[in-house]
Amino acid sequence: MIYELLLILYFVGCVAGLWFVFKKAGEKPWKALIPVYNIVVWIKICGKDWKWYVYFLIPAINVFVFLLLVVETAKVFHRYSFWEQTLAVIFPWIYLPYVGLNGYVYHDPTQEEKHKVSEARDWLDAIVFALVAAIIIRGMILEFYHIPSSSMERSLMTGDYLMVSKMAYGARSAMTPLSVPLVHNTMPFSGGQMESYLKWIKLPYHRYKGLGKVERFDAVVFNYPDGDTMCTAWQSNKSYHDLVREMGRENVLNAKSLPVGNNMVENHIRVRPVDKRENFIKRCIGLPGEDLQIINQEVYVNGKKLAMPHESQQTYKVLFRPGVNARKILDDMGVSNEDFDNALAYIYYGEESHYRLPLTKKMAEQLAARPEVEEVLPDVRERGSRGLELFPHAEGYDWSEDNFGPVHIPAKGETLQLTLENLPLYQRVIEVYEGNSLEVRDGKIFINGEQTNRYTCKMDYYWMMGDNRHNSADSRFWGFVPEDHISGKGSLVVFSWDKDHHRVRWNRLFKKASAL
Repeated sequence: MIYELLLILYFVGCVAGLWFVFKKAGEKPWKALIPVYNIVVWIKICGKDWKWYVYFLIPAINVFVFLLLVVETAKVFHRYSFWEQTLAVIFPWIYLPYVGLNGYVYHDPTQEEKHKVSEARDWLDAIVFALVAAIIIRGMILEFYHIPSSSMERSLMTGDYLMVSKMAYGARSAMTPLSVPLVHNTMPFSGGQMESYLKWIKLPYHRYKGLGKVERFDAVVFNYPDGDTMCTAWQSNKSYHDLVREMGRENVLNAKSLPVGNNMVENHIRVRPVDKRENFIKRCIGLPGEDLQIINQEVYVNGKKLAMPHESQQTYKVLFRPGVNARKILDDMGVSNEDFDNALAYIYYGEESHYRLPLTKKMAEQLAARPEVEEVLPDVRERGSRGLELFPHAEGYDWSEDNFGPVHIPAKGETLQLTLENLPLYQRVIEVYEGNSLEVRDGKIFINGEQTNRYTCKMDYYWMMGDNRHNSADSRFWGFVPEDHISGKGSLVVFSWDKDHHRVRWNRLFKKASAL
């Protein structure tokens, strides 16, 4: 409720300020109350031309224009101080009433010479203004996300730059407000070792009303659920919890460095707030309240088989005939150098003759039809093949990436019936995501010190999977994604760079991130 009140205060303060500003400028103050018309009048009294009306119609650009008009309002009252104009940009809902109610006199900008400032001041103004506007746009409207890995191929490719809408699901307010602007969680040039935020102030989760809700097959950007605690040596490439399961908690906590590939990397343990965990992008497959199961690579939701995203990939075992230039054939088909190198490594270490390659169904069919190829076989992972590597990392769950579940996805307000058998599925929901104490004593479940076999969820949860099904660390590895972790919706590829061939992928520009 407090966030809605602050939003109302912002708009009321700005409109109230314009009421008094208009009055001083010789305009009828009631014009400040009429949406759109008040902008027209405001532009006029600031002495700006018709182009500013056009700028106000352009999403994101209109945020810059609004803040520019606040600065121009300061100028028509001869308020030229750098600090005053900076505060005007940061706190317009306070500044506009302040300048309107004070004894400052309005000066028609069309009747005066333009106030001149030094070049240094001009640059300083531009930097502060751009920084404030960028923070507002990035936090409330949209931001751009670079696809760093192949987990979403071939729907979204490594090297794609994706526009992410914050308004699609509603902008999420900052939970860690004391942070370096435009930096996510670590300082540049620190090798991921120096945090870019302070934890002195922590705000509760809040999401403003958006254009819609998360829907099935949306490409969703969210904070890494398993990243509440992390090792700086591995970052999000391997979670702290995975390392604890492999090495033991004390070994991880006491390790000053950890092996990463062939190197030993300096290590520190960090506990990160929700909005400062690493950003991931995956496809939403399961919605709150649904039952999900994977049978031989096919996903079933509430018993009905889902269509696969048309450019999704599975791993296939490919056997080439002797003497064939496999790299040339696969390169022509669009298989990346990274995927080919991984396939070569598997042949070397696995002592097999088959390449294991992520391919779309269409690519697999095209390969199988080539005379240079002996066979192409689906690589189906049988139950029990991954041990405890998969969620929920507990005995009795002999699941694999291709044969997983069934699992029920919690919904806000839903009461879960808890047993010792299903408790591993919901342990992080109860303890980590919703902040309760949980323990099992003498075969009985205690939540916040009280014995119970029921728990009512406070948030909605989602099931996310990568389109590159055998090369994606997703909900099959770390479970549900809480609603407070969701940042925005991937909507449009605005640029794409092919690192293997050092060229722009022109055919991907303005491609939608939708799955079907």
